[in-house]
Amino acid sequence: MDRSSRLGEAGIPGLLLQFSLPAVIGMMAQALYNIIDRVFVGRALGTDGVAGVTVAFPCMLIMLAFSMLFGFGAAALISIRLGQRNKAEAEHVLGNATVLLAAGALLITVLGLLFLDPILACFGASQTVLPYARDYLGIILLGTAFQMIGFGLNATVRGEGNPRVAMLTMLISVLVNLVLAPVFIFGLGWGMRGAALATVIAQAVSAVWVVAYFLSGKSVLRLHARHLWPDWRICRAIAWTGLPQCTMQLAASVMQSILNNQLGRYGGDLAIAVMGILYCVFMLVAMPIFGINQGAQPIIGYNYGAGRFDRVKRTLLTAILAASTLTALGFAAAMLFPGQVICLFNPEDPALLALGIHAIRVSMWGLPLVGFQVVSASYFQAVGKPREALLLMLSRQVLLLIPAVLILPRLFGLDGVWVALPTADVAACLATTLCLLAELRRLGGRAGGD
Repeated sequence: MDRSSRLGEAGIPGLLLQFSLPAVIGMMAQALYNIIDRVFVGRALGTDGVAGVTVAFPCMLIMLAFSMLFGFGAAALISIRLGQRNKAEAEHVLGNATVLLAAGALLITVLGLLFLDPILACFGASQTVLPYARDYLGIILLGTAFQMIGFGLNATVRGEGNPRVAMLTMLISVLVNLVLAPVFIFGLGWGMRGAALATVIAQAVSAVWVVAYFLSGKSVLRLHARHLWPDWRICRAIAWTGLPQCTMQLAASVMQSILNNQLGRYGGDLAIAVMGILYCVFMLVAMPIFGINQGAQPIIGYNYGAGRFDRVKRTLLTAILAASTLTALGFAAAMLFPGQVICLFNPEDPALLALGIHAIRVSMWGLPLVGFQVVSASYFQAVGKPREALLLMLSRQVLLLIPAVLILPRLFGLDGVWVALPTADVAACLATTLCLLAELRRLGGRAGGD
């Protein structure tokens, strides 16, 4: 059975495990990028260093958003085209995605460096934290092309049906970062700049690795020079298909910026540092969910393209079960060991420890619902319905969370910020349930034989 045809023939649970496990490992590696930086920076430079990385993070989410716009959009189209036995069109998508990733990276780098200080001020940097954030983000921006090409093209590796290589891409990168970060921060005394430089070098290794894969002849698809010239029909299709994930990350960037400003207003730099740690906890739980999404996406896309709607439905339900199990386990761990989590970043700040434990216990109550909501919303993208996916993805991070973060602190002070997070999770889960039930009824009416 060849690599792509097994998507329509192999058993669903085993196939989802085969595709998701490498993606989960790869996404965990992606989460470790920022966690590694925050842990080492917190131990070397204290709470202000953690706050500096946190206020720089919305800009990094913007980079990730455009990586997803072109990478995930291309991956979804590639899976559908392979399901339709149209390899030539799939290779054309790959080439155009590469150009879009490079062009997007150039634009972000130039604009980011030109307006670095105003951007950081907008993201919530105080005069105390600004120098730390400037040192960190200035170097990260110089490596935007490596980040976007490495992450974006790695999504297309999964789209063509090779999750193992996609996993190795992420693991190699995080291992490089894990080795270089302590050397640069502690050994050479480069502080924030050292943390950023280690990240950029690791992303460069990832980008070289994935481009070499598509040029090696070992991939299903090949990266051809003739496909690098933009075809606007394909570019539009890539951008439209990847728009939900991109918009979700842009919304996360806006949300993080609003959070930073509200936290700074009601709790100062200490509260911003706590939010940086909370985001690390969330990433450790959420990134495996995104890995399940990426594992399920080519299976769902291929079978949807092939008209195998019964397999689409079974893949979706299996992915929801797996994601919900992971979020429940993450919730239990966070509630049982909040102090140990905070001390990992800075064991010498009692104020950080006290506020961090309180914030974890208040803000994490909606976490068990996140797996269901994220997988269900992403399903609509996998079957080429970005409008529905966009609405559901925005419901949690924009339509519900932003108003909650702006309103609740007026009533409850700093606690209002922490309470806003589970409030939005519960409301988004209810909205997603209604949409998904209607979709499952539609699929049930169209399902054919296995």
